[in-house]
Amino acid sequence: MLATSSASDRGKPSRSSSAIVADMASGYHDLQIDSRLLDATSVPHGESVLSCAFTVGGHTWRMMCYPNGSRSAAGGYVSMFLRLDEEVAKPVPAQVEFSVMAEKRALFLVRSKKKKVPSTKKEFVTTSDFASRRHNVGYPNFAKREDLLKMVRRQDDPLTIRCHIVVFNGHRAVQQFPKQQAAASAVHVPPSNLHTHLGDLLSSKRGADVVFEVGGETYPAHRCVLAARSPVFAVELFSSMRESDAAAGGVVHIDDMEPQVFQALLHFAYTDTLPEMRTPEEGVLCQHLLVAADRYDMERLKLICEDKLCRYIDVGTAAIVLTLAEQHRCHCLKKACIDFISAPANLKAVVASDGFEHLSSSCPSITKDLLAMHAS
Repeated sequence: MLATSSASDRGKPSRSSSAIVADMASGYHDLQIDSRLLDATSVPHGESVLSCAFTVGGHTWRMMCYPNGSRSAAGGYVSMFLRLDEEVAKPVPAQVEFSVMAEKRALFLVRSKKKKVPSTKKEFVTTSDFASRRHNVGYPNFAKREDLLKMVRRQDDPLTIRCHIVVFNGHRAVQQFPKQQAAASAVHVPPSNLHTHLGDLLSSKRGADVVFEVGGETYPAHRCVLAARSPVFAVELFSSMRESDAAAGGVVHIDDMEPQVFQALLHFAYTDTLPEMRTPEEGVLCQHLLVAADRYDMERLKLICEDKLCRYIDVGTAAIVLTLAEQHRCHCLKKACIDFISAPANLKAVVASDGFEHLSSSCPSITKDLLAMHAS
């Protein structure tokens, strides 16, 4: 760090200082891996599985996992790499760190020789210039498969690998202040509670200016809030016809949706969170909520449902969830379903499931590929 200071020679000295600091942006991505993929026979040697694309520091990245090692010398190891997933005009300097999330969500690194003791992380941190698309950096011998398997409770539990990235964007100058001044202005600012106030507004129904009827249930709401959260609501609620209906005390009827789904949609629109759901019901509700989110163009809600549904893929739901993923353009969810179905132990059971007939009529091209895989 380079620091400068200045002072006046006339009268009372004027003191100030500044510092040249690195301009950095950081973030991380968690990749959940089905622990069954760590079986040496499930994924061929040298074959990788990719995470969904994610953004850190204004650049697009993907994690690459080789469950059976990236090269012959990595036999018995899981290999992990980070790949730049875009073309760049000049190299992107970045620091990369891989780690494994333990059962209690505490961060532990696989190469630590002592069990459940944080490593110094030096073995897992590297800095590199990512010069072009598909440039990757990582560790061929990241962790032994047998060590990773010991970290999961059951054979079908997922294993979470975290990639933390720090992107260096040059440097910048910042003003430095005396310690006394900094201490005097050290005020604790609590996190935003806007979602709490908006949630109270929804539950109290104060100032509601529109009423929805869904499956015989009525839901008062506020047009401005819904219009701000959904471009579809904005068009529907502020068209001249809708405004005249509202002025006349009319009710907006919502068809083809269950009341509890619309109630969850409203809760998210006001609070940016999902309501509490019972575990057995969560998977089914998220299926319907994903459809509703797509219908009202609420992208964040759609992605949350997509992420949750990835955890509810089994032989009984895979065909149904795959149909939803295809119809509503959920690419990561679609890949997760196909990866699950492609496993020989799952393919036959999914083809025999009730949802496969619906998949056949809705997505014949996907069904054709799966049946060809089944026949082979």
